[in-house]
Amino acid sequence: MIPPVPYLLQYVVSGVTLGSIYGMIALGFTLIYNATGVVNFAQGEFVAYGALIAISCSTAGFPMPLAVLAAVAAVTVLGAVLERAAIRPARGSSVITLIIITIGASILLRGIAMWVWGPDALPMRHFSGEKPMQFGGASILPQHLWIMGIVLATMIALWLLGDRTQVGKAMRACAMDREAAQLVGIPAARMVMLSFALSGLLGGLAGAIVAPLAMGEYNMGIMLGLKGFAGAILGGMGNPVGAALGGVVLGLLESLGAGLQSGYKDAIAFGVMLIVLLARPTGLLGRRAR
Repeated sequence: MIPPVPYLLQYVVSGVTLGSIYGMIALGFTLIYNATGVVNFAQGEFVAYGALIAISCSTAGFPMPLAVLAAVAAVTVLGAVLERAAIRPARGSSVITLIIITIGASILLRGIAMWVWGPDALPMRHFSGEKPMQFGGASILPQHLWIMGIVLATMIALWLLGDRTQVGKAMRACAMDREAAQLVGIPAARMVMLSFALSGLLGGLAGAIVAPLAMGEYNMGIMLGLKGFAGAILGGMGNPVGAALGGVVLGLLESLGAGLQSGYKDAIAFGVMLIVLLARPTGLLGRRAR
């Protein structure tokens, strides 16, 4: 049974908000995949660290913008350190080996997070209050608008970086053909580190802006990372626009599934994803490979 329009609108608002976070995480997966061909399973931990560091800074009395910026900067550095310390020394290894390294890094980072912040969920205050606004019968929290606005601005900034700057064009060249890019003088190793740093930036920002709604936990990155990866697969792995679209679609499916039957929201979302992949293995916007 289709829910009444106000409830349906509420599910759509929640789905777009959640899907925006999934889309940002999916973009982090896509950046590293395009640069290295590796799926970074530590991406979820970037999100968790962004949330936990922002919560710590906010609790310490930092103004909210500064707390978010500090979290994003710290996780950006963490992404670069992960590439330099774990990925670069094994760059001659197979893709499977590198993926296993990212899984190990994920477990290590999760253990460190539990040791530093403990096992309990930590709250964070909303950016501009918790008084909901009414729109067509749906209640919209100011945090929902913050999330959607920040994600949209981030998408535009990434598009400008990729299409209007020399660094973005160099990253795209490495993604298309790394050996050819090296032959024309592009420092591929530096571009790989930059992709990990940008992936950390996206993960840290996603964690910092979702923390007021989801609260911060040491293991929150497991499911968020999985949903982000599913969004990247759904949209077409390696396609930035597809990653963002796949994340939003997955968020809508999950929210609508929760409205119909809350106990099966994850099953509905992943079930539809599997159906899409069976019909089109390259995802919604992925290109067929020869």
